[in-house]
Amino acid sequence: MSASFPVPVLTGPTGVGKTRLSLEVSERAPVEIISADSRQVYTELTIGTAKPDAEMQAQVPHHFIDERSVFNSDDTFSAGTFAREAWKRIREIQHRGHLPVVVGGSTLYVHALHEGLADIPDVPPAIRAKIESALKEDGPEALFERLQQVDPKTAAGMDATKTRRVQRALEVYEATGRPLSYYHQQTPVPPFDFDVVVLHRDRQKLYDRINARVDTMLEAGLVDEVAALDARGVDRSRSPLRTIGYKEVFAYLDGDIPFDEMVRLIKRNTRRYAKRQLTWFRRYDTYAWVPATASVANLQRHLSAFSALADR
Repeated sequence: MSASFPVPVLTGPTGVGKTRLSLEVSERAPVEIISADSRQVYTELTIGTAKPDAEMQAQVPHHFIDERSVFNSDDTFSAGTFAREAWKRIREIQHRGHLPVVVGGSTLYVHALHEGLADIPDVPPAIRAKIESALKEDGPEALFERLQQVDPKTAAGMDATKTRRVQRALEVYEATGRPLSYYHQQTPVPPFDFDVVVLHRDRQKLYDRINARVDTMLEAGLVDEVAALDARGVDRSRSPLRTIGYKEVFAYLDGDIPFDEMVRLIKRNTRRYAKRQLTWFRRYDTYAWVPATASVANLQRHLSAFSALADR
């Protein structure tokens, strides 16, 4: 059954309620969940990522949960890496006769899954600092001229005033010795079709849920989680630790902001992130928008793989 339909994807902004619906699906069929969350893959990041708890994970198999470590600098997990590994897992799940369901709101991960994405290596912090220093010393025009020399193809399609994009292209070249255009030429073609549903709620209700979830995270020990990472000497420059819910707590632990300001910033930044997610999802005409309160039966019009589950 599962191999006959496009792979279902349940996405949407943070806090919208994707987990609830995915668990409802698991009660109707042998499901395995592919987590499309860029941070839940790290073992040490639990509270701040709203990771499914042990009971949820016992109810249905989850993939890409607790499979990497923030303490291993070589253990990175890009969107391109996720897509390639997810395609492999999907095929294995289907061979077991189970239904793979992708669940998560990391926008670039979802994009890479159904569109393909060049797997560009991570740039070491030292290289990033080197390019940043060159920008300050030589100016944006000099940086763009440098890019024209080492990667004319990328430069030709780039706005010279978009300094961050110019920096990124130069960082990749400095770190790998290959131009960014090389990696884009290697973009893989997804081996599966996907049906993508964006779950949504009234904006104020979504924001209320986000605020409440931040309070729950703090009550569950978010500050202690981050403090424990810091005590173990974690590299704060790693990408997952420069995200919402972690960077603000680090600032609080450093004495840069008081507790109340930390809470305010986490809530505000999370709400802004949810808004950016919704803006990103609107780019895709093929995405179906469904209320987060929908049932599995309500989804059968949008997710053909669910049509066989509606009468169960």
